[in-house]
This record gives sequence, structure tokens and C-alpha cells, in this order.
Amino acid sequence: MSDQLTTFFYPNNELVKNSAVQGMSAYNDLCEHAKNDYEGFWAKLATELLTWQKPFTQTLCSKEAPFYKWFSDGEINISFNCLDRHLQNKGDKTAILFEADDGTSTSISYKDLYSQVCKFANGLKTLDLQLGDRVIIYMPMGIEAVIAMQACARLGLIHSVVFGGFSAKSLIERIHDASARVVITSDGQFRGGKKMPLKSAVDEALKDNLCSVVEKVIVFKRTNEEVTWNPSREIWWHELIENQSDICDPVWINAEHPLFLLYTSGSTGKPKGVQHSSAGYLLHAMNTMRWTFDVKDSDVFWCTADVGWITGHTYVAYGPLAMGATQVIFEGIPTYPDASRFWKIIEKYKVSIFYTAPTAIRSLIKLGPNLPREHNLSSLRILGSVGEPINPETWMWFYTEVGGSRCPIVDTFWQTETGGHVITPLPGVTPLLPGSCTLPFPGMQMSVVDETGQEVDWGTGGLLVITKPWPSMIRNIWNDPQRFKQSYFPEDLGGKLYLAGDGAIRDKETGYFTIMGRIDDVLNVSGHRMGTMEIESALVANSLVAEAAVVGKPHEIKGEAIVAYVVLKTKRPEGDDAKELVNKLREWVGKEIGPIAKPDEIRFGDNLPKTRSGKIMRRLLRSLAKGESITADISTLENPAILDQLK
Repeated sequence: MSDQLTTFFYPNNELVKNSAVQGMSAYNDLCEHAKNDYEGFWAKLATELLTWQKPFTQTLCSKEAPFYKWFSDGEINISFNCLDRHLQNKGDKTAILFEADDGTSTSISYKDLYSQVCKFANGLKTLDLQLGDRVIIYMPMGIEAVIAMQACARLGLIHSVVFGGFSAKSLIERIHDASARVVITSDGQFRGGKKMPLKSAVDEALKDNLCSVVEKVIVFKRTNEEVTWNPSREIWWHELIENQSDICDPVWINAEHPLFLLYTSGSTGKPKGVQHSSAGYLLHAMNTMRWTFDVKDSDVFWCTADVGWITGHTYVAYGPLAMGATQVIFEGIPTYPDASRFWKIIEKYKVSIFYTAPTAIRSLIKLGPNLPREHNLSSLRILGSVGEPINPETWMWFYTEVGGSRCPIVDTFWQTETGGHVITPLPGVTPLLPGSCTLPFPGMQMSVVDETGQEVDWGTGGLLVITKPWPSMIRNIWNDPQRFKQSYFPEDLGGKLYLAGDGAIRDKETGYFTIMGRIDDVLNVSGHRMGTMEIESALVANSLVAEAAVVGKPHEIKGEAIVAYVVLKTKRPEGDDAKELVNKLREWVGKEIGPIAKPDEIRFGDNLPKTRSGKIMRRLLRSLAKGESITADISTLENPAILDQLK
């Protein structure tokens, strides 16, 4: 590693002076406050940042741990906090600058966004929905996706956004699990210059009464494509809001009322419905906007994540709006019409805070390492990285070529389950080290422990845990409290530590955290979690497949590539037959889960490497996937000859 990659990059005096958290001593003071008066620390923030209808008197309730409650006797409305309270002073301020796939720009002020949300909420009211009913949102990136989420929040409906790249099968699983009464979708979406269907996946999910719980489907007209229509169940978005008032009183709800469910891949095949609260979640979304991104009134914030992921919830649909910021929302992909698209958007809208994933950065380096220099990126003030660890070389390119060696990079570590950042540099505080997410966000109590829950020495790798509850934490897995406890508060660690599911190491000198990757069978593909079991189940669902095992291997762009080992019910194919079958099975997985889950490689074997007790030896498969020679002990292997077949 070059010296440059092990050098610290310190915040300059100007940056420190103007930041929300000014210098390391201010950071240490916040951490000390949290350590000495944990509840008081969070109560102060919740009083400072949130607007309450009924103030809370109880900060943290641990009676039913690990089912913690925060601010639980307070009443709030999330949409009110994102919109209504800005109307007086920021009504005319631009809330969203929308860049369509074809480059068309649309802007909407806070006042107009409020009106649109109210109209849509009033439209939803006509469908006889009750407080706490679930609504599936399956939409393209755009202002309407945010309107749909905010309208649900306004009425106390629980939304579950499904990423527009997921298949009908993924929709069915989520509709069933959430017992959703309404689906909000679009006739289609634009991506990379192509029209792509969306409603057809909803049609497939609802055919033959597969999801009979769904009573209404609201369809936004985006592409003007012909769609099949069921007039008893379906209604156009524009007809739903026609003649609706642009005023809608917010429904004041308990602080602990679920705001949304977001399904994430687990190490078993069934997706987990991560349940988030209202007040605690929004508090952390706002505070991380304030301290991690140092957001100012004059900033133009751009998070490139889709609202189908947690990043798009916290740093598109809720955090920027609650802070009264102006943000960019982009419909398209970074490489269309060419690899300059991101840099053109930054130049066009004078983006000052840019938050994206290492996968996107790596693909843009590959397609045009010098392209940022052809654009005026002087508006940039802060850069951010999210979704997976960023390797030091990519960090350096991002820092020098995009940020002009003047913008701090906040390399944020967090998860769907944490709701917002838990380890991250702060712009005016942290000496930056390429490849390290550095120190805990103030108030977050992080540690690295061994398999028994004991803290390990700094410099020793172990399991990353959060040692105290925090306001934006996952509250439950929808309909599965047992799985919640087993997944996140395992008895092996004493039942009180939140297990992040990642390995980590703390530097001996600095205490900086470096994330070492997943400890379970979950892959990180382009910053998105994919359960190996989920892909295996999809493969085995094909009538030709007898058995499958899926592992990850390093990939220079995506972080991890998906490698599938498949045993067929017929003899092992070779040559063109094998190639043809690989394509068939890839398409099959794409249909079952979504294109993101398609294996990069499929290798066929007469069997899989198993112990005599029948357990698949995945560590050997990981070594084979990487092209490593097998040096591990294989004496327990029932069928060692199979390894040559699977190379």
C-alpha cells in the first residue's frame, strides 16, 4: 500500500470553524455527554430537532428488552416534521430538483410538495384505510415516490417500499408478509434510455388471487405504455387526486408507531421485514444530516440511492426534507447517456454534498478516470460513501479527482436495521484514513467482541456490536419477534448486544474501525445485501436443479460477485450445453428475485463438497471461486475428487 493510502487527511481550519461539530474536542464532549447521561443526551436531541404534538416524558423504556421503546408517551407526525413546519419560512424554497432519465429537469418547492402530499393523502383516505394499514410502494425514482411515502406517513399508514428492480415473486413475498391492502405503482419506468415495465410485475403478483389481501392498486402514469386494467381494483394516480383538497390534517401518532417496513435479505431464504419506529428513526435521520453531512441552508444535497433501499429512505425521503434542505433526485443510471452523467448533474445543479456507493465510483473510474476534470465540480463541499467498505485506492480517486483534494469524504457504516449512520467521520472533526469508517457517531456505543460477547483487544478482529439501544434501531422483524431476537440479540452474546453481522477491527493507536465483511451467508453486491440462501432457493426452485450452493468472490466493480455451484437432476452438461443452461438459470434467478441477484458465474458438478455428515463445506467453495489452491484440511470431506470438477 502506498504511503498516501496510510496518510491521515486532516480537516482544514475553515472547515472546522464552520462545521456543526467543531473539532475533536467538541466530538469528545458529545461522546462524554452520551457516556455520562445516555438518556439525557438523546432526550436533548429529540427536543431540539423534532416538533412534537404531545411532548414525551419517558426517554427510553427497556422493560421488554430487546424490544426497546423510545419517547413512547410522545405524539408526533413525520410528514408534519418534513413539510408543514417549513411552510412559513421555507415555503418557496426548492425541496426537490428532479433529473429525469432523459435529462428533463423539474423542481418543486416545499409549499408545492406539501400540496401534492396532502392531495394524495386525501385520495388515500377515500380507500377506507385504517391507522397502521400497510401499503406497498413499487415505484420508479422520482418526486411521486417521495409523495407516496410522505402521504402514508401523514396518515399513519405503514409503507413498505419494494425496489423497482425486484421481480413479481419478491413482490408476492412482501405483500403476503405485510398483509398489504394497497399497492402504489407506475405504468413503467425509464432507465438508461429504455422504457421498462413496472405494473406488469404487480399484475403477475396479483393474478389468480395470489395476493387476495390487496384491495386497490394506484397507478402513476409515467411512460404512457399500454397496461392491462382491472377497473374494480385499479385507479390512476391522477384520477385519485382529482378534485382533492391540498390541505390534509396530519394524523398525530405515538412515537413508537411503525413508520415503515423494509425487507432485507437474511441468511435464510425468507426476507426479513425490518420494522422502524417514527420519532426515533426521524431523529437520527435529521441528526446525521446535521453532523455527518454538516447540511446548511444553502446546500444542494444529492444522495444517489433508490428509495427502494434504506439509504433512499433516510437520505432522500425523510432526512433532507426534515432538515429543510434542497436535494437532487435522479431517475437514471450513472453511465447513460455516457459515463459523465454524474459529473454533469453535479455541475448543472451545483451539488455541494454528494453521497454515493463505492460500486458506482469504481465503475465510473473504469469508464473514464479523467472525466471529472472536464466538468466544473467546484460547488462540491462534502463527499460521502455508503453501502459497503470503500477500498483505499477508490477513496483516493474520489478524494482527488471528484473532490479536488479539498472535500472530506464521510465513509459511513450503517445498515437497514440501524436506520442511519453508526460509524462515520464528521467533516470538521475526524482525520480521514482511506478505507476506514473511523469513529462511532456521537451517542453510538460500538465495540468489537469475541464469540462469547467479551470485548477483544484493539488490533484484534472480532464481531462488531452495538452495546446500548439507540433511537433509530430496528424495533422488530414484522410478524417474527423470535427471529428478531435470534438475529440481532443472540443468546451466545448474552442477549443484550446488537450483533451487526459484520466482522471488524479497531486500530490499536487510533481506535478507528475497519469493517472486514459479513460473518454470515450474506453477500454485499453493489452495496446491496443478498442472502445466499435466497439465491440458492431460487435456483433449486427450477425443475432441472437438484442442489445449489452460492458464495461470493471479490469483484473489482461490484465488491462481490455471485458464484453458484449447481448439481442438476440430469448429467453434468459441458461445452455449449453448459453455456446455454447457465444463461437459462441466470434468467430464471432474475425472474425469481430480480436482475441484481443473477449469478455472475455458474459452475456445474456431479455433487457438492460435503462432510460425511452431509454439510456443504462452503469455505472450500469460496476458495475455489477465488481460484485459490485448496490448502485447508479436507480429511472430513466425503468426496474430495469433486473439487477438481468445480474449479
